[in-house]
Amino acid sequence: MYGEDVLAGDWRRRKVTPEVDAEPDLVVEDADSGFCGAVVGFEMGAVVLEDRFGKRRNFPLLPAAFLLDGQPVTLRKPAVAAGPPKQTRTASGSVAVAGVTARVARASRIWVEGIHDAALVERVWGDDLRIEGVVVEPLDGIDALAAEVAAFRPSTSRKLGVLVDHLVPGSKESRIVAGVTSPHVLVTGHPYVDIWQAVKPAAVGIREWPVVPPGQPWKEGICAALGVAEPADMWRRILRTVRSYKDVETPLINSMERLIDFVTVEG
Repeated sequence: MYGEDVLAGDWRRRKVTPEVDAEPDLVVEDADSGFCGAVVGFEMGAVVLEDRFGKRRNFPLLPAAFLLDGQPVTLRKPAVAAGPPKQTRTASGSVAVAGVTARVARASRIWVEGIHDAALVERVWGDDLRIEGVVVEPLDGIDALAAEVAAFRPSTSRKLGVLVDHLVPGSKESRIVAGVTSPHVLVTGHPYVDIWQAVKPAAVGIREWPVVPPGQPWKEGICAALGVAEPADMWRRILRTVRSYKDVETPLINSMERLIDFVTVEG
């Protein structure tokens, strides 16, 4: 009544149709239609075959639906190979190095004008500087820069980089810097009156930095224009918005990169 006894015979030895990855250019034949072609892709869960005349047809990936070298096979879509791990970046844009501890501090140093400058440099370049073993030290302005450089006694193995605010032709800062002539010292800077201004206005949430009239303290003038009570409050707001090099202006980035290169190159 039911035909052949399904339990009769050695059913354990029945063939299992092999599964084959439908790799590009694999030539197979659709068992039902006889269409023979090479695998050229997938659409809506079906494999796309192209014959030797350029004709394409889609076939569902059904069990034992294809013939490979005359033998039934089940095609399957190849697993997507995992790509290389995505590189992570430090706040400065450098490739992050995993599992590396901070290097013992070099004799060389980078000086900046004040604690705000040091905090901003740490926020953007801190990871890089720790790996390179470079210490950043804040000065209390640069009025005595030449004397402080002489006291530091820079040399081939003890280099000094200095980041200066408002380093533009004709400024007081440019005249002070001109007095530093040691080949083991590199002084760079940015054109902004204060390091605050080296942060992009958009990062701080303003359209542009207010213009402070000559003779008025710059930081206090900025606070007054923006309705902030104290410079300390304004600085916390600024620093909180800086997450990477993308939040600071290009002249500051260029200057810091030059200083790091200078003090880390041996000899």
